[in-house]
Amino acid sequence: MALALAAGGAYAAGIGPFDHTSNALDPAAVAQARAFLADWSRGRYEGAAARTTSPARAEEVLHSFTEGLDIEGPRLTAATAERADDGAVSVPFTAQMPVKGLGSWTYNSRILLREEKGTWQVDWTLGLVHPHLSDKAKFRLEREETSTPEVADRNGKSLRGDAYPSLQPLLAQIAGGGGGPRGTIRLVDRVTGETKRTEITFGGKTNAGGQDGPASARTTLDATWQAAADQALGAEADGRNASLVALRVDNGEILAMANSPATGFNRAASGTYAPGSTWKIVTSSALLLKNAVTPQSVVDCPKHLVVGKEFHNVETSEFHGATFQKDFTESCNTAFISLRGKLGDAETGDIARKYFGVGQEWHVGIPSYDGSVPVPKDETEKAAAMIGQGRIQANPLIMASITATAASGHFHQPTIRPELDDRTSTTALPRTVVNQLQTMMRATVRGGTARVLADLPGPIGAKTGTAEVSEDEENNGWLVARRGNVAVACVVEQGVTGGGSAGPILHRLLAAVPEDPS
Repeated sequence: MALALAAGGAYAAGIGPFDHTSNALDPAAVAQARAFLADWSRGRYEGAAARTTSPARAEEVLHSFTEGLDIEGPRLTAATAERADDGAVSVPFTAQMPVKGLGSWTYNSRILLREEKGTWQVDWTLGLVHPHLSDKAKFRLEREETSTPEVADRNGKSLRGDAYPSLQPLLAQIAGGGGGPRGTIRLVDRVTGETKRTEITFGGKTNAGGQDGPASARTTLDATWQAAADQALGAEADGRNASLVALRVDNGEILAMANSPATGFNRAASGTYAPGSTWKIVTSSALLLKNAVTPQSVVDCPKHLVVGKEFHNVETSEFHGATFQKDFTESCNTAFISLRGKLGDAETGDIARKYFGVGQEWHVGIPSYDGSVPVPKDETEKAAAMIGQGRIQANPLIMASITATAASGHFHQPTIRPELDDRTSTTALPRTVVNQLQTMMRATVRGGTARVLADLPGPIGAKTGTAEVSEDEENNGWLVARRGNVAVACVVEQGVTGGGSAGPILHRLLAAVPEDPS
């Protein structure tokens, strides 16, 4: 859709996602074809039809074809135009038609343009819309009613129902592809309705076990944790986009995965966010592994630091003569940036991959984004990367896993289904580094930026994060924490600060589920 939208505003200038044509062709003809496709893709059927030789009929057909087949945001991409033998101009195009809730239908067609009285017009035919569309045949969308997959938690309890709203859009994915929506687009006789051919079929015909009917799957999820996660987001997200993940430290099994809104994109596993200062867990690991600092090293924390641009701390705080542990607990950006010379340009990314599995291919059991730590392009970007900004990308699943690795020293590939393949290869963190990380994270709860969790029982370690998005938007708020055998991570879009936005969510979650799952 983005390509089609861009084309709608750019075709007159001869730019957009279309191939340039031969100089022998009249550019006005090509511009008219591009304009027709752009109008159609944006649902401006009247505008598209006005460019044809039969406006009334074209508007009727474009509307009934696109809307009648539940096509949302078609992508119409023109190829190189050609001169026809009779002087007309032919513009082939590829149509990618996303059918609501089913998938994408892709086919090729062609626009023919003719010049009349100095004006190029689209020569209207039904075959322009689709080569098989005609006066005798039309398309029909048939949707098949399917059962919701049966998905159970680690103890066999069903995860269907209102108590687990975040899981309902994911059940088919978790179950291995069975039980999802199915449908067919058929070419039928306009008079008799008889099927002439099947154009495309969407969805599988069997469940994960190879049998007809809904899929069934046992998961690593814990019904109590999942319900508490959904309730925490519902009570504390304040209508903002947010997501969280809870997983076991000892084996990476996912206990809860929740999103707000629950019916939307799975931000928890597939989102791409700058992790902000929660990434300082990885940066600290890199510095501690090299003995570049110790928690007791003095690393000054000024209000501002200029590295190509001015970096500052939240609310321009400053701590003169601070130790590295103080810098960590107060999330001092300038202190961490001042240590950038202690690490090679690619070193943080290498540490993230080698010890934390970030950027390797994970087999979680559902679609996931597994992180990216590009080598900084310049010193300014390297400074930003030290504090989880720049081009570093993560999500709550990744940050919960990083928190778990920092707690145990061992990376365990996160999974939502038992016994999934783990093809990652990592190295254990030295015990001295693990102990230092845990001491600093515990201090962050006792007297640092994560003190929102301080009143909860049990030894909790945590790290807050504030990630800049743009000059026009509020910062995203992050919080990661570890208690016992559970690591959690939460992000709140435009949450301003981690403690103020993600803090209440994780506080409610951990208060509701005081015991580790068995």
